[in-house]
Amino acid sequence: MPKEFTIPPVTFPTSNTPTPTTSTTTTTPQPPHLHHRQPPTAPFQPPRPSASSLPFMSFDIASTSANSSSSFFPPPSSTSSTSSSSALFAGEEPSLLEELEINPSLIWRKTLSLIHPFRLNPSLHSDPDLSGPFLYYFAFSLFQLLAGKVQFGVILGWLAISSIFLYSTLNFLAGKNGNLDLYRSFSVVGYCLLPIVIYSAASLFLPPTPTTAAFLIAAVFVVWATRVSSRLLAVDELGASEHRALIAYPCFLIYSLFSMLVMF
Repeated sequence: MPKEFTIPPVTFPTSNTPTPTTSTTTTTPQPPHLHHRQPPTAPFQPPRPSASSLPFMSFDIASTSANSSSSFFPPPSSTSSTSSSSALFAGEEPSLLEELEINPSLIWRKTLSLIHPFRLNPSLHSDPDLSGPFLYYFAFSLFQLLAGKVQFGVILGWLAISSIFLYSTLNFLAGKNGNLDLYRSFSVVGYCLLPIVIYSAASLFLPPTPTTAAFLIAAVFVVWATRVSSRLLAVDELGASEHRALIAYPCFLIYSLFSMLVMF
């Protein structure tokens, strides 16, 4: 059975009923849900100032950028101080050749002293280096390559073995008085390779078949290399000129092997 709901009747005021008038104006209270709500504020925040209380500040872009640049990068005190500091920095900075311990003028002077076998200056070779020997090694290998012989590894290996052989042999001969180190042995053997390098360059214009004239030319360059190497080693190693023949023998064997690389 459906349930019945009782609805009270709705009455509307008619115009006949008098409306009471009052002398004072009364405001009709609005329901609480129609009041304007203020936005929530974060806790512990100071009140925001109004737009009218903010002071007016002028902003100039040009002046601000100039001030900021001057504050972060102050102008130099004087032009002379800047130039002197740059000159000082340029003077203190070493060149790349000095960092690599390469002295081209010293290499050139040593080369000129080796070209004159009877005017050899041993004092120039008192400071050993490996830049000149490596230069002669590359030149020797390049001339051999032009002759159709790829011998880069062979020449480098023979240089290393020859230097070690000469170092050990002369130290055995000198005994306790020997002062030849391996670094100086590499330097002397490499620098005295210059006559063989010249011979390899000249062999490009000689007939490929070994003849008697070719053997004589090779003997001249071998004797040249033997003379300068024994002269340099006799001064520092044994300290007496009478031992040069004893020192010249292993040097002669070493540069004879290099000359055979050129001939054959």
